[in-house]
Amino acid sequence: MSKPNLLHVVKSVLAAAIGVQSDKNREVDFKHGSLPAYIIVGLIGTVLFILAIVTIVSLVTG
Repeated sequence: MSKPNLLHVVKSVLAAAIGVQSDKNREVDFKHGSLPAYIIVGLIGTVLFILAIVTIVSLVTG
């Protein structure tokens, strides 16, 4: 198998974040994936999540 593309990395990080990552996908990630790619996508996802929460709270509280 070749190196996972960006879409695979994003889907894998999202699946792992909500706890539904399959063993097959996890093994592909560990065998063929690049650790920096998963870390960067994870950090970007975390920042976007925090910004979404802050925005929602700001809209609700006025």
